[in-house]
Amino acid sequence: MVPHRFILMTLTGALAISAYAFQSPRLPDGHPDLQGTYDLATLTPLERAAGTKLVLTSEEAAKLEKEAAAQKEKANAAINGDRPAPPKGGDGSTGAAGNVGGYNNFWLDPGSRYTVVDGQIRASIVVDPPNGRVPPLTPAARKRMLTALARPTSDAQESKDPGLEPPGSYDNPEQRPLGERCLLGFASTSGPPALPDYFYNNLHQIVQTPESVMILTEMVHDARIVRMNSQHLPKTIRKWMGDSIGHWEGDTLVVDTTNFNDQTRFRGSTENLHVVERFSRIDAKTLLYRFTIEDPETWDRPWTGEYAWPSTREPIYEYACHEANYALEDILRGARARDAEAAEKAKK
Repeated sequence: MVPHRFILMTLTGALAISAYAFQSPRLPDGHPDLQGTYDLATLTPLERAAGTKLVLTSEEAAKLEKEAAAQKEKANAAINGDRPAPPKGGDGSTGAAGNVGGYNNFWLDPGSRYTVVDGQIRASIVVDPPNGRVPPLTPAARKRMLTALARPTSDAQESKDPGLEPPGSYDNPEQRPLGERCLLGFASTSGPPALPDYFYNNLHQIVQTPESVMILTEMVHDARIVRMNSQHLPKTIRKWMGDSIGHWEGDTLVVDTTNFNDQTRFRGSTENLHVVERFSRIDAKTLLYRFTIEDPETWDRPWTGEYAWPSTREPIYEYACHEANYALEDILRGARARDAEAAEKAKK
């Protein structure tokens, strides 16, 4: 019989080997080196369907990933050059304004794999609440949403069909989504929180010094500067991506962000939005990104999400968003033409 003490020593040794198998590279200041370029593309959605579980089996994930690959292959098929024009208003299928114009699938990169955290294939980024759903809006937030005049949130995607947006959405440039105006990346990819946009331009780069950490987002042109071991700016100073200050808790970089302006409005939040992010290296090629969102005026409780950031050697491309950006002018011109048509019909 093997002595119990021998078994205990063996298990303890195995745990120690497991715990110290990966040693994060460090910078001269002694802190972990988080620098690199990371690809945030993933099939894992922010939320999951009600009543579904957080962790997918390998078989379930493989099936879903195969289906996504098949859909992408179908969408990549050659387009018939002799095809007729789509009907006015679109054919109702997925795509910009009912699949009139928009992007060819070649340009899109929504991801091909589900994120893996702690060896688990995750079905949602949200992990708290345990149901994988963003908490309900407060009564005040629901009222605010209903009474606000077409003020887009900072995580809005590109334009919807004009017929589906609230009246007044196209009255002036300031009421168009921030990404459409080239102020912030679509779908909160710039953060905080930094989320996948399920669209394209998925890369983020981290550059790190003892005094500051820069997080560059490929989508649009966002560069967040995290001031290390500092104090938040006065509440009178408000910024598009908030005021981010950082500190180290062991080997984890903790970033605390407040002081958002009243136009950022992540998922309809107020300027009192508070985001805490945690970055930690889990192996030589992967970061774990975890965030907690709090805004008592918007949600009835804080909520948390996490997903893996795999490193990549792909280059980050310039996103010259405002270079000859005639599209926004044309969007508003089209809206005025529609207004004129509606006015003429009203006269008849």
